[in-house]
Amino acid sequence: MSVAFLCRWSRGRLLSTASSSVLLVVACCFSSLNAADVQKFSAGAARIEITPESGAIVGGFRPIPMTNVHDPLHARCLVLADGRTQLAIVVCDLLGVHRSLADAARLEVQQLTGIPASHVLISATHTHSAVSALGEDRFAHHQHLDNYQQLVVARIGQGVRQAQQQLQPAELAFGTISIPEHVFNRRWHMREGTVPLNPFGTVDQVKMNPPRGSENLVRPAGPVDPLVSTLSVRSHEGRQIALWSIYSLHYVGGVRSGDVSADYFGVFCGVVEERLRERAVAEGCVGLLSNGTSGNINNIDFRNLQPSRQPYEQMQLVAADVADRVLATLPDLEYSREVSLSAQFAELDLAWRIPTVEQLDWAVETLAGPEPEGNGVSLPRVYAERVRSLSRQPAVAPVPLQLLRIGPTVLGTMPCEVFCETGMVFRSHFAGRPAVLLSLSQGYFGYLPTPEQHLLGGYETWLGTSRLEEQASEKMLQHLYRMAESLSASE
Repeated sequence: MSVAFLCRWSRGRLLSTASSSVLLVVACCFSSLNAADVQKFSAGAARIEITPESGAIVGGFRPIPMTNVHDPLHARCLVLADGRTQLAIVVCDLLGVHRSLADAARLEVQQLTGIPASHVLISATHTHSAVSALGEDRFAHHQHLDNYQQLVVARIGQGVRQAQQQLQPAELAFGTISIPEHVFNRRWHMREGTVPLNPFGTVDQVKMNPPRGSENLVRPAGPVDPLVSTLSVRSHEGRQIALWSIYSLHYVGGVRSGDVSADYFGVFCGVVEERLRERAVAEGCVGLLSNGTSGNINNIDFRNLQPSRQPYEQMQLVAADVADRVLATLPDLEYSREVSLSAQFAELDLAWRIPTVEQLDWAVETLAGPEPEGNGVSLPRVYAERVRSLSRQPAVAPVPLQLLRIGPTVLGTMPCEVFCETGMVFRSHFAGRPAVLLSLSQGYFGYLPTPEQHLLGGYETWLGTSRLEEQASEKMLQHLYRMAESLSASE
């Protein structure tokens, strides 16, 4: 059976799954490129720039025009092969990727390389200083791609193809290190009467990003996940091909207004690559840093006032520390050349949160009021617009989920800003083998609090910030577990 036929078949399967809790298991077609030469575990990596020439930076409540490129944005690509199956991992320096962009990029990779779309992971770092790749309506199930989204799709395809062309015999190791100093839960219980009204005119039980050092702070509303997980890939001669780390830290920030920047994610990759070049073990190494489950985690120590920093200073400090400590673990890792690969992609039907009649009446009344003067932002108006947009959503959202197995390591994905508790539960479910959950993969569906955190309220749970049903995190976890069981049974 030809690669071209398999690509057409799997593309048709991909486009035919509008309703689904059904797993999409696409046949593994091994690319004709390098297929004759690759008999055991191999790897190749590449980076490709996705910096736009112009556009609006997203990350706040209102977009602002980009005025300067402080550091370029990249799609960082890693291709793994075991002689039978290939996987492609792509990490983009973007706030998020729209579902339609991710679908188009996976098909582009399939057409250019023969790697099945089900075996292509497209994720975003969540830098808050990138131009939007979410399109006009980030929550529309399907959208026509704008010019920048089309550029990102094309560059992802090119980057994965370049990585595939670099395939060489390799060995792989998995390691972890706890780095708690940089992660803080940003949701806080406060003294009674000190939590301000939310945009809907009611009071939450917790406050996101409360005043630093305030005497009204009581306790964080949840834990942090300090673990950095790393997949280290090197050649048989010991040259580093790629180093892929995953950390549950939202972003660091501290950029100048209007600047485009990959944030600490990009700095981490640069530090890793530079340090390894200095050691003469990785002339062409590609560093990757993915966002774990950081929907309720940031880099602000709310208990203690911190010294003021110059722009970019804090992200440099955090990135260099994390990179150096990850690199320090490499000599102790145990590498294997016998690495098998597999993947599954599925869609799970979940309900959108649909506004009540009372909430819609509030939205209409709020939007009928005066707009803020100048460039001010009215949170009630912002959320009134979001509530109104939710009323136009279909009742059900087909949510993409993916599971990769890389040797003993299990990697799950969710297309949301996932709370760290969910990532920790996922990891504990696979006791005895390495497991990691990634956020912001294959699309963007808003924040994903746990059901318990929904009860506390706060920014991440507001209608319009969190758009999926309140049990969504539990249902997605259970579906990933079933995918893992199915994957094991098929091997």
